[in-house]
Amino acid sequence: MSEPGTKLPSPEAAAGDSPVEGEPQVEEKASFFDHLNELRIRLVHAAAGVAVGMALVGWWVDDIFRFVMRPVIASLPEGARHLNYTSYLEPFLVYLKVALYGGLFASAPWVLYQIWLFVAPGLYKRERSVVVPFLVIGTALFYAGIAFTYFLVMPYAFPALAAIAGPDMNPLLTMREQLTLVLAMMLGFGVVFEIPVIVAFLAMIGVVTPELLSKYRRHAVIVNVLLAALLTPTGDPFNLALMALPMVLFYEVGILAARLVGKKRAPQAAEAS
Repeated sequence: MSEPGTKLPSPEAAAGDSPVEGEPQVEEKASFFDHLNELRIRLVHAAAGVAVGMALVGWWVDDIFRFVMRPVIASLPEGARHLNYTSYLEPFLVYLKVALYGGLFASAPWVLYQIWLFVAPGLYKRERSVVVPFLVIGTALFYAGIAFTYFLVMPYAFPALAAIAGPDMNPLLTMREQLTLVLAMMLGFGVVFEIPVIVAFLAMIGVVTPELLSKYRRHAVIVNVLLAALLTPTGDPFNLALMALPMVLFYEVGILAARLVGKKRAPQAAEAS
């Protein structure tokens, strides 16, 4: 007779059967508070990574701000290429914001890794095998979206914005407002570049299928153009195309990625049936 509280082996384990490949191996069902505690741990670790990133970025916060503002300042008229501040507290808050977002950008791989550690126990083995590449590719695409914004979008977007007012109007740009605009553009394009990874992951877990995505391709093009019109700071067709074309392109790349994931899952589904 077993001791009280001793966990008896399952019939499958007693018979010597191996667990089904691809199924999540959970020895005990975690309670709500166990999940809550695990979430707390991951949030603390992620926040610690962001804090470390902020500390590292803080040494060069002034240089980073000036580097990020170069396209803005270059769009200003000769003799007025500088930014203004409306209070003595504004530069401090601006640099603090630069350090915060710089820490977030620098620690993005670590934060994504903490998210992965939290969701991994609930995934199947075949899903866990591709999530790590998804995180790596997603991080690279996010950084690529930021670089695309800085080198290809902002040098054309800001002169177009300045031209709207006319040559007889002088801009009075503040540090806080321009930093907010630049960060919004960078985050927007960073998310746009994540479309292939998001679509492929949704296809992998069965939320969407390549056939469904292909069926509604025309609708997706219209939605992407409308979203680009809302996210683009200017209303001219050139800057609208700079955001709309990558969105449409990445939607097509997402369909291809979904087909690749589907092909990998098809043999497993056949064996399971």
